[in-house]
Amino acid sequence: MPPMAEHRPTSDHPTPPAELRSLLHSLSAPAILLSPDYRIVAANAAYEATHGRQIQLGRDRCYAVSHHYDAPCDQRGERCPLQRALETGRRARALHVHHSAQGREHVDVEMTPIRGEDGEIRFFLERMRPLDSSGAEATDTPALLGQGQPFMDMLNLMQRVAPTDVPVVLLGASGTGKEVVARAIHQDSKRASKPFVPVECSGLAEGLFESELFGHERGAFTGAHAEKLGLVEVAEGGTLFLDEIGDVPLALQVKLLRLLESSSYRRVGGVEVRRANFRLMCATHRDLKGMVAEGTFRRDLYYRISAFPIPLPPLRARPGDLPLLVSALLKQLGSHHTLSAAALARLQRHDFPGNIRELRNVLQRATLLADGPEILPRHLPADLSEGITQPEAGPPRWCEATLVPLDTLERRYLRWAEAQHDGDRHSLAHALGVSERTLFRKLKRSR
Repeated sequence: MPPMAEHRPTSDHPTPPAELRSLLHSLSAPAILLSPDYRIVAANAAYEATHGRQIQLGRDRCYAVSHHYDAPCDQRGERCPLQRALETGRRARALHVHHSAQGREHVDVEMTPIRGEDGEIRFFLERMRPLDSSGAEATDTPALLGQGQPFMDMLNLMQRVAPTDVPVVLLGASGTGKEVVARAIHQDSKRASKPFVPVECSGLAEGLFESELFGHERGAFTGAHAEKLGLVEVAEGGTLFLDEIGDVPLALQVKLLRLLESSSYRRVGGVEVRRANFRLMCATHRDLKGMVAEGTFRRDLYYRISAFPIPLPPLRARPGDLPLLVSALLKQLGSHHTLSAAALARLQRHDFPGNIRELRNVLQRATLLADGPEILPRHLPADLSEGITQPEAGPPRWCEATLVPLDTLERRYLRWAEAQHDGDRHSLAHALGVSERTLFRKLKRSR
């Protein structure tokens, strides 16, 4: 490692003790020592190389170097780990987007307070770890691209759980990139060298569930002309990703629970008990808690798979990330088009119920319609405005101007929805996102 920069401070801020500077020199990751007023008083060579500049010790402030800000992060709408460590007296972490010599990148920042002999905090040791599975610039993986707070919150949860074997459940609507997120967690885990095996639960026929998951022996049933490895066996040592686990029928949930509780299974038609070794990740667009209450999802299975839930934000909650996502998707499509300001504004007003998948389809269509280098509003679908959420002029007619208990409001809303809906009760239940049984019970209570 090249020697650590030894520029003398250019202000009256205290010089860190030699042992602290030696510690900084021993770290391979970018690291600095800070005074409580954000000034960098020592920096290792990796930090200067990352930012492509020589640090003026005692003068440069951390937020100016890494963020190009003129004020601390917490004054610019971000979480500041230094402030948090100063308030609590303990180590703090935050996920930030830093400017580096290679461009903007997501960085896990860890801030450790260092006390003097009198017990007062004198310095902060800031260590940085770039995240390899995501980016703050346009990449070929748009689902892992963003800078807004909802995305950063998701990314923070991902990087905290990745090094562990804790079961993860990804909660998000269709098109938010749940499998991409699962793969990224796997790639950042200690099981990265082993297989990542996705299982589409909604596509598994009930009669083939055990055979697909556990495999079968030759002659186990008609048509089983050879033995078959199950997906659990294929995932040995790696990650088993159960996509849309909310679609697994009740009768099959107990078999899945037995696998997770015992870490063992038998092939169909076999007698040998085999050990299972995999990290479990699941995903669903359904409300699993609501399904547990309805009795359509086993409570014990729910608690087994949901140790660490990660919500995936819908695209409508990330309007500030749209320019980055558009750039990444156009690159992914092999297009050199750019998006006009008017077209971008129109996209930012759209709800995007299909999320990133819908955005990609919209852009693909627009690139085919645009003769010039720029995508204009007329190249976007004519019905794009149908997804725009319009603010209501006032409370709906089933609501009162004064506040009422939520239970009362739900009963009034259900009566209003039933009167407005032209279809049958099954289609109404689908529109409301509940089971027909739940809707019947709620309607009966609202009479």
